[in-house]
Amino acid sequence: MLWWQRSDEQRPPRPPRSAWTRSRSRRPHSGTPRTGEDEARYTFLAVRRWYGWSAGRLLVVDIGGGSLELAAGRDEDPDVAASLPLGAGRLTREWFTSNPPPARETAALADWIGSMLAPVAARVRSAGDADLVVGTSKTLRSLARLAGAAPSGAGLCVRRVLTREGLHQILAFISRMASSDLAELDGVNPRRAHQLVAGALVADAAMRALAVSHVEICPWALREGVILRRLDMLSGTVELAAAPVDDTQLLSVTNGDGLRRQYR
Repeated sequence: MLWWQRSDEQRPPRPPRSAWTRSRSRRPHSGTPRTGEDEARYTFLAVRRWYGWSAGRLLVVDIGGGSLELAAGRDEDPDVAASLPLGAGRLTREWFTSNPPPARETAALADWIGSMLAPVAARVRSAGDADLVVGTSKTLRSLARLAGAAPSGAGLCVRRVLTREGLHQILAFISRMASSDLAELDGVNPRRAHQLVAGALVADAAMRALAVSHVEICPWALREGVILRRLDMLSGTVELAAAPVDDTQLLSVTNGDGLRRQYR
């Protein structure tokens, strides 16, 4: 079943119209993510729309190819949004010299990720405790599948969770596997297999720094957030920023390798 075909029973509850409009018009929007923080906000919007207002305060973790985005808040626009150069593809290129990487390199990378995350995670945690912690990336989906979550064929609406305990078990064996072997595992995209170890290290460090025991996997992310915001702009429910919106740039999102591509 496609996401736009979900029945009313499967859709998250919609808030009253007054609250919906008020939350979406709180700040001007250009409609195009221009910075890592913008991407965190658009991804947060997609997650909020997926889970609805009953989810309470959200904490969103998105591990991309070039960066890690964090966002937290109770509204549709997060109270805190941050982006760090901790993408799985970037770290794989910059830190690993062999395939699989030697233990000393994974240990050194894990320490460095933790030091980079600590101040940002402290700021996110100081904003308040989350009612629901959500992960949105393909990396997290692959890790959840390896830990026993339902396959993609089970549908978008099936609940999928990645726990820290399950992640630790995964790290113990994928860190010793070549990417060609990882690519054979169910749930691993062959194009991203080479960066799965780095992504797992980022996920582990993020969960530890944020003091969370698990993340729930959301099928919506940046691309859906950009589309949703554009629909808001077309319907007049958000205030437009002064900068013009270029439709050819509107759906430019980050792919799994940390590069840019256009969706037209």
